[in-house]
Amino acid sequence: MIILGEDSQRVKDQDAQAYNIRAARAVAEAVRSTLGPKGMDKMLVDSMGDVTVTNDGVTILKEMDIDNPTAEMIIEVAETQEDEAGDGTTTAVAIAGELLKNAEDLLEQDIHPTAVIKGYNLASEKAREEVDNIAERVEPDDEELLKKVAETSMTGKGAELNKDVLADLVVGAVQQVTVEANDGSHVVDMENVKIETQTGRSAGESELLHGAVINKDPVHDDMPVEFDEADVLLLNEPVEVEETGVDTNVSIDSPDQLQQFLDQEEEQLKKKVDQIVDSGADVVFCQKGIDDLAQHYLAKQGVLAVRRTKKSDIEFLKNVVGGSVVTDLDDVSDADLGFGSVRRDDEDELFYVEGEDAHGVTLLLRGSTDHVVDELERGIHDALDVVATTVSDGRVLAGGGAIEVELASRLRDYADSVSGREQLAVEAFADALELVPRVLAENAGLDAIDTLVDLRAAHEDGDVRAGLNAFTGDVEDTFEAGIVEPAHAKEQALSSATEAANLVLKIDDIIAAGDLSTGGNDDEEGGAPGGMGGMGGMGGMGGAM
Repeated sequence: MIILGEDSQRVKDQDAQAYNIRAARAVAEAVRSTLGPKGMDKMLVDSMGDVTVTNDGVTILKEMDIDNPTAEMIIEVAETQEDEAGDGTTTAVAIAGELLKNAEDLLEQDIHPTAVIKGYNLASEKAREEVDNIAERVEPDDEELLKKVAETSMTGKGAELNKDVLADLVVGAVQQVTVEANDGSHVVDMENVKIETQTGRSAGESELLHGAVINKDPVHDDMPVEFDEADVLLLNEPVEVEETGVDTNVSIDSPDQLQQFLDQEEEQLKKKVDQIVDSGADVVFCQKGIDDLAQHYLAKQGVLAVRRTKKSDIEFLKNVVGGSVVTDLDDVSDADLGFGSVRRDDEDELFYVEGEDAHGVTLLLRGSTDHVVDELERGIHDALDVVATTVSDGRVLAGGGAIEVELASRLRDYADSVSGREQLAVEAFADALELVPRVLAENAGLDAIDTLVDLRAAHEDGDVRAGLNAFTGDVEDTFEAGIVEPAHAKEQALSSATEAANLVLKIDDIIAAGDLSTGGNDDEEGGAPGGMGGMGGMGGMGGAM
């Protein structure tokens, strides 16, 4: 009996598992060489010829043209890790790939996938429990330790060369937007941290401003551009002649009638300007346009005006100067105005706006070229997220593979208490964790086996914080060496990698599907069964990567 279409493809049992594992491992191996401070960069070239040079795991995976459903599951690991922890994407994906590689060995020994999945879940739960036991507490005002966390995150990325300066800026930005909750916990509002970039200067000249940076020019050359104490109006209404809602034709019989129309328009603009001036505003940031005549009147009144300000900038300015966004000048009052200082940097062509009780801060990142600035911004984003996570979570770990080697050791001891074939899966999980120090050593040009032997020996002697210093090649107390990572990011990486590996292992059949959408008309026929639907890339990863 023929059930599937003649052109349908189907892969099942061991073939399906081998196919899925091969696809997932291909993704993991694509980013492995970017791991650690000595990791290499990838050049991504899109269909338009735009080039991105980065070693940020999630950026690489998002930009890669992958056409394989299993590979896309692994990419979701990176995206989840980025959303939840801000960093550690490459680690999470690499561990997921290694878990699947080790699972393949167990499957070849006729161990059922269910036993492997159960063992992996037990190991993951135990590993996360041990992370909490090993982690050290950190206070939100411990700037020295938070700086080490930021520097560790930036090392190996575009921000590395000036990491001392940038780490200070990152920690300062996070502390500025941290508030203590009623229960004593600390909440970091990253919505109030904005990043602006500028090319032409070195990264060491980057700045942290307790306010906003507006990359706009004044609308008129005669306007003042410096205010130590300014009332600021945030406007979401055009300062222009109001247009009618319908098309109209007007017959004019004489030049006087034309002049009347022009005078009416001028009066309308004057009225809008008078409303702004009467409100007491010294500075206007307008989201819409400002008529040339209105610009002239505002300049005569000594009011600074900026037009076409981005909506995101207007919203951010609310946090900086206070006040509210005005949508109708007929209702404007001094209660709507914010307050702060405004100054102009003519060299950079930027406005710096700072408020007395500013809830928003801006990191102004500088770099020599667009590619440098883009990679610097990605590195700073990760560092901000990592420091914010550390402040809110309050736990840190020694880096350089120290935690992975210690967890592997403890999991092997734990495996003795696990009965059945799950014990082998727990041991396989422990082996997979040691991929991290191995890859760190490989990427640093060191012998991976020798490094792992030294690390194991140090941990057996009770040195829980012994890790690899990739710069010196030594096994040492990485916590004291300033290589510090957030515990939450490590827990999330273990959780995400385990869930992704188990999801892949549970699949034993890949079948061509019709229309899998849940919406639409129930009476409509599904897609042609031979079309493979969303299962592009069945031929392997060759065309996908």
